[in-house]
Amino acid sequence: MSLSIPYEVVKETVKKALLQAGLTEEQAEICAGIHAQSSADGVESHGLNRIPRFVQYIRRGWVDLDGKPEKKGAKGAVENYDGHLGIGILNGLFCADRAVELAKVHGIGCVTLRNTTHWMRGGTYAWRMAEAGYAGICWINTESCMPLWGSDEQGVGNNPFCIALPRDQGPVVLDMAMSQYAYGKLGVYRLAGKQLPFPGGFDKDGNLTTDPGAIQESRRILPMGYWKGSAMALALDLAAAMLANGNTGTDMDELGKGSCGSCCQIFIAFDPYLFGEKEEIQKKMDKRIEAAHASHPEREGGRVSYPGERTIATRTKSMEQGVAVDEQIWEQVCSIAEGNLDVADIS
Repeated sequence: MSLSIPYEVVKETVKKALLQAGLTEEQAEICAGIHAQSSADGVESHGLNRIPRFVQYIRRGWVDLDGKPEKKGAKGAVENYDGHLGIGILNGLFCADRAVELAKVHGIGCVTLRNTTHWMRGGTYAWRMAEAGYAGICWINTESCMPLWGSDEQGVGNNPFCIALPRDQGPVVLDMAMSQYAYGKLGVYRLAGKQLPFPGGFDKDGNLTTDPGAIQESRRILPMGYWKGSAMALALDLAAAMLANGNTGTDMDELGKGSCGSCCQIFIAFDPYLFGEKEEIQKKMDKRIEAAHASHPEREGGRVSYPGERTIATRTKSMEQGVAVDEQIWEQVCSIAEGNLDVADIS
């Protein structure tokens, strides 16, 4: 069952839960804002829904609340950091902001990060770079949670990839995993008692299915584009490990520190107006978006949107009418906020 909770109530409740888990006032304030914003944007799978698991990881020692990024090397517009298993959101924000600062100097900035933890919603950092006026690209490698094409066992991460382009009328932001549906999204559908709009994986008998529970049980999510998503996931894994000089997904499998434990992340920001005037480039973008909007819809009354457009609409609705949250997850987070940290172990 879904509830509508005012944004500030969601944020404050998450903050209380994080304080109970041991975060400082500053850490809890920043992280609560990111989690609440993710849910308000319609990405509850990596917003409110992630709080119980995050608290669980802290209790297991898989997240070091004192860990901070340490510079390990730098060459021109590129810097490399060790995240020391710190809070993924804080490490990610630092690196995204640092990439922008490097881009202000060099036109492009790249920050590579190793030995960090789950960054939660990858789009957070792409949106942040776009809102700072810079085009942004970021991705992550993860432990194996998706079968390679041709296999029936988990052999590669879904390795989310994000790209954001600043636009005065609303940025274009793509945030996607390499699977048709991320596990978090499967959970959202399962908790709501809904089927997936399209097949998202295989059941235990190897049949494609729209049943999110059956896919979670088999652990066989479907790579987007079948073999193409599988290949891209592996390429992103290797590229992240290479650039950050950190772990591959196989290394993380062996470490066994949960989702994204000791992973690598890449953040690239670049000045979109290096070789053209802002007014000229913005006009090009607006013309392209207008053409997308003018595409004939497959259903009467439908409308074609660009990546990020629905996010803005969802955000506006959430701020006006309340953030949509799952009742069961909300009860867990409220319980953690009241000091019952044991509830995190049943998420």
